[in-house]
Amino acid sequence: MNQFFLRIFLVSILSGIICGIVSVWVVLLNIPFISVAMAHSAFLGAIFGILSNINPLLSSIIFCITFSMFIGPLAEEGNISLNISTSIIFSFVLGLSFLLAGLIKWPKNEILNFLWGNILAVNWTSLFVLSIIFIVIVIFIILFNKEIFAVLFNREIAKSVGIYEKFIFYSLLFLCSITVAVNLNYIGGILVFSLITLPALTSYQLTYNLKTMYILSIIFALISSIFGLIISYFLSLPTAATIIIFANLIYFISLLISPKRNYLL
Repeated sequence: MNQFFLRIFLVSILSGIICGIVSVWVVLLNIPFISVAMAHSAFLGAIFGILSNINPLLSSIIFCITFSMFIGPLAEEGNISLNISTSIIFSFVLGLSFLLAGLIKWPKNEILNFLWGNILAVNWTSLFVLSIIFIVIVIFIILFNKEIFAVLFNREIAKSVGIYEKFIFYSLLFLCSITVAVNLNYIGGILVFSLITLPALTSYQLTYNLKTMYILSIIFALISSIFGLIISYFLSLPTAATIIIFANLIYFISLLISPKRNYLL
């Protein structure tokens, strides 16, 4: 196994685990649109980095974190749902993205890679960043497992029993946004939405238990990432698209075998 394929394989594993965990938060908080909004925030950051000669990965993470912090306050101050505040952020960053993209006079291939994903853009830095995020997420879950469960179940109830739900909630948004940003090169801004939502949606068809949902979501994300990578490698197919197709196929299968259904679809 050459170093290039080893690096991609390790990135696929870490990406699958991280997306599997974050997917549970996104689905249970009912904010699936956040992955789209944060992907375009990261896309805006990458364009800004290219124009400013800053590392696009670094600038995309910074932009993602910055805009994710506006979602909660925008919803609370405007008395609107999180999905609506997320759509406002999405429309704003989308407009800025195309505005800045229009300022680039040279070929825009590098920018398009952030939309569609580019396996060749994955390097050891990407693997290092994913490793750090994985460690942070694991530590966060270990330290605040009960609090996370309470916030995912109901934020108001969590607040009423003395849990500082805003800290937990904003931390979840923070980790979700970073996850989207670091997967921008590998999966792409358009397709990362699927890997952030489908694993948990699939596991939700099979269980109500949060711990089991975590495990199944990670397994489904790993299967999608690894098998998608292997098949795309040997058949010369786009890696990100193959991964997402696998994730969708697993979801459709879960619908057929779901114990929550009284009959097969």
